[in-house]
Amino acid sequence: MKPHPLEFEKPIVELEKQLEELKKHSKLQAIDLEREVQAMERKIEDTRKQIYQNLTAWQRVLIARHTARPFALDYLKLAFSDFIELHGDRLFGDDEAMPCGFATIGSHRCMVIAHQKGRDTKENIRRNFGSAHPEGYRKALRLMRLAAKFGLPIVTLIDTPGAYPGVGAEERHISESIAVNLREMMMLRTPIIAVVIGEGGSGGALGIGIADRVLMLENAYYSVISPEGCAAILWRHRNHAPEAAEALKLTAQDLKNLGQFGGSTQEVQRSLAFRALREISADRSGFGGVSASRSAQRPTWLLASSPRK
Repeated sequence: MKPHPLEFEKPIVELEKQLEELKKHSKLQAIDLEREVQAMERKIEDTRKQIYQNLTAWQRVLIARHTARPFALDYLKLAFSDFIELHGDRLFGDDEAMPCGFATIGSHRCMVIAHQKGRDTKENIRRNFGSAHPEGYRKALRLMRLAAKFGLPIVTLIDTPGAYPGVGAEERHISESIAVNLREMMMLRTPIIAVVIGEGGSGGALGIGIADRVLMLENAYYSVISPEGCAAILWRHRNHAPEAAEALKLTAQDLKNLGQFGGSTQEVQRSLAFRALREISADRSGFGGVSASRSAQRPTWLLASSPRK
């Protein structure tokens, strides 16, 4: 895939071009420029650190939306194995914006529920740009109930701008399907881990976001409304989206400081979900079936942001 750097990344791209020119010149002219190459590599690394350690909320939103970013199926290939996709809600049809199925992570068998976007026009149309229909949420609930029946933990990978707001989705009751998921996930007697891997947009994200632990990647966001939508309401123009992003406190660090979820995870670590699963399953009851005492302690009013006791 051809890289498409964001505006704030262009200084890094320019330095990388200079580095390539330096290496090419050294090779063509048979000149030893090793010291200059090393100096340029250090400069690139320093520039990268300076940029990424001082990202604004809006810049993190742009990174979360980038098409070169790993999507749910990429994580399924990297962190999971033996993925078997299951289809259909047994009421209307299947929804390819929300692939779900059995998978193995480490030595643990689990159920994975995910949002999936596309990288090109064809795939985006197939995946509906990551915006699930009612049948997607009903399929997710059907499979989460199946996981609970067999005592399997559930991992949800959230990456959606929001649930699909089209006429067909409204006719098939998108709000009701999300509301039922919120209620039922609170009462499921099996461990659930939700990981926001990109966009965490509104009820579309919350529809599979009720969990014992909610984690976010450092360049993901989780918000009740998109920055553009907020800007259109408050400032009457989408150009104020960067200001809206700051005001919404939607980044992983902001939400962690507010005590809204379990923690943020650096994106260089592939095993984020496995580490969380291992933490939750410190005792055997976490995966071999929730103990009666633990299940009895679960109130039905828990919010997605609150770890279950």
